[in-house]
Amino acid sequence: MSSTTLAYRLGEPDNECRYPVIIGEDMVIGRAFRWHRNWIVQDSTGEHTLGRPPKGTKGEDMAAANLLKQYAAGLITATRLVATGTEKEARPYGPAPLLHPRMPETPRNLEGARKARAGLAEHLWAPLGGFPGADNPWLLACEMPGCDWFGPRYWSHLRGRNNEPPSAHRHPGCIGEDLVRALIPAYQK
Repeated sequence: MSSTTLAYRLGEPDNECRYPVIIGEDMVIGRAFRWHRNWIVQDSTGEHTLGRPPKGTKGEDMAAANLLKQYAAGLITATRLVATGTEKEARPYGPAPLLHPRMPETPRNLEGARKARAGLAEHLWAPLGGFPGADNPWLLACEMPGCDWFGPRYWSHLRGRNNEPPSAHRHPGCIGEDLVRALIPAYQK
């Protein structure tokens, strides 16, 4: 079996934006995700960092090609999609740690996490997981009145630019940009 003959598709991402790589109808050969510009795959043998994709190549395509090659060589096994844990996950409850488990506990990371949390509180977001850095998905909950949405967002998109608040568009189905601006004092400065 050649990896070039295997067709694949990416499934829906989990709460940390890890995409299952699916072959056939429902067989998952691994998960692919980006962490600090590098692409990582998780398969039946563990987790492997692939680095950055070559120019002109999408990271998810590079990661899927790696998994297909490993699978075709018989080095990894597949599991059924329902057994992967990538279905819509429940909202976590309880206090979130300050840092994501992948983030080293350095003074710079701790300072960045505290600053990000203060910014989230100001804009009515609640962290459901630890701070992953500005350019990694962070599981957050919208705290707008009557809204129960939660999902991944990037701190780099939420912190605003040039001393301006971030976009008032939060996520599909939120209460609307005008109400967001009315409820958050940062938009009224």
